[in-house]
Amino acid sequence: MQAFEYASPATLKEALSLLGTKWGEADVLAGGTDLLSLMKDYVHTPKRVVNVKGLKELGGIAKTAGGLRIGAAVTVDELAASALVRTEYPALVQAARGITSPQIRNMGTVGGDLCQRPRCWYFRQGFGLLGMKDGASLVEKGENKYHAIFASGPARFVSASSFGPALIALGAKVKLASASGVREVEAAKFFVAPSSGDAREIALLPNEILTEVVIPSAVGVKNATYEVRHKEALDWPLATASVALRMKGAAVASAMVVLGYVAATTWLEVEAAKALEG
Repeated sequence: MQAFEYASPATLKEALSLLGTKWGEADVLAGGTDLLSLMKDYVHTPKRVVNVKGLKELGGIAKTAGGLRIGAAVTVDELAASALVRTEYPALVQAARGITSPQIRNMGTVGGDLCQRPRCWYFRQGFGLLGMKDGASLVEKGENKYHAIFASGPARFVSASSFGPALIALGAKVKLASASGVREVEAAKFFVAPSSGDAREIALLPNEILTEVVIPSAVGVKNATYEVRHKEALDWPLATASVALRMKGAAVASAMVVLGYVAATTWLEVEAAKALEG
């Protein structure tokens, strides 16, 4: 692990002032379940690590006038145990329980899940975000059984977020704060397919921190998450699907079907959703 400056700010404002304008200048630490392994393998070599785990602005789960607010530093276990989440958003609880490592559920955060880097072994072994060597893709002709099956660009990794598909199906938004203000991004637009190795796979900028997730009310919306994996013990899914059905009596008025672990971004399955409607 490369030497770095460590900062533990007391407020969100202070934390934002410690971030850089370019990737690699500073990394944000919360649960650390992804960042520390990236740093140990020299995939990330930040000059500064900013610990935001204890910031009150990033904590808590609360009912709002329009739905629910979940702080980015809320842990996976806290989300799964929340009565507010369990009542209306079973898709999120099921996604949380799909994270089968007790240690990761205890330490990992909602924001960390959304911002984690790809699990692609070429990326993790230093071949860049697109898994390239000598100008050619290692994924296409190499070991790729856990890579994207839906793809049209150079990115062949799969989006690793457990909560992403459910949040998109539920119509959630994320709030991204910087020293100049706060912007709100639809969860469906937060995950992006990079076209170069210098890009990122999420809409977050180097000078921003994901502070919270805002979800509209799911009253009258049936929702669930389903996963397929090799084994029930510690393992990453082969594929996930989150579904949200807005009911009108016994009929499905509208549907959202979102797949995970099948493409570089979460994958909106429009045809499947239309088949459920009516």
